[in-house]
Amino acid sequence: MNTESFSSEDFLNRTVKDMRPDEQPREKLIKYGAGSLSDAELLAILLRTGTKKMNVIETSRALLDHFNGLHSLIKKQWSELRVIPGIAKVKAITLEAAFELARRIQVAGLGEEVQVTSPEDAVAFFGPKLRHLTKEVFIVAFLNHKKVLTGFQQISSGGSNATIVEPAEVMRQAVVHQANSILLFHNHPSGNAKASTADIQLTKRISESGKLLGIPIDDHIIIAGYDFVSLRSLGELN
Repeated sequence: MNTESFSSEDFLNRTVKDMRPDEQPREKLIKYGAGSLSDAELLAILLRTGTKKMNVIETSRALLDHFNGLHSLIKKQWSELRVIPGIAKVKAITLEAAFELARRIQVAGLGEEVQVTSPEDAVAFFGPKLRHLTKEVFIVAFLNHKKVLTGFQQISSGGSNATIVEPAEVMRQAVVHQANSILLFHNHPSGNAKASTADIQLTKRISESGKLLGIPIDDHIIIAGYDFVSLRSLGELN
């Protein structure tokens, strides 16, 4: 794990141009590779400039400190990033775009055709889409007879603790997308993946609707950060 190669006090009132070449983030990346840079130095390259009171590395460190590190920082929208002096609209948008690209790259690594035959397969694709959200959303994914993902649709979006889902709308989307079976997903922004009584009851209601239409529910997966729970694995889906 990389450690910071500088101290904020050492660079107080100094611009990046005043630093030795091997201390400047861009030059350091060119000479030693991106892996040699700290989180703050990588952010500094994206931000490009700091303020009169803080150089760009100090600004990056302030951003990381304010949001308690990258894990929390990448969940934020551009408007939330502007709390730090020197992070104007354009810089904040640049950061949010970079965070979204990182999530998409993680998904793209799975290839063009995504076959889902286990909870782990499902989380590999949908985890990056859901684990960093600050509000609860519910998604239905559509599979063909080979268990290949043919599409997905967000059904609802709520607050930090719950979202309202109508089984009829879930099944309507399944029919429209000609799904042979479906997967259900929702996230728990709290970080606790444990299925609630409401989660289990909703799953059973949707499952019963699916049986009437001949569209089985392969699983309902709850994603909470990097943790997840499969309701089928818990025995809540027959």
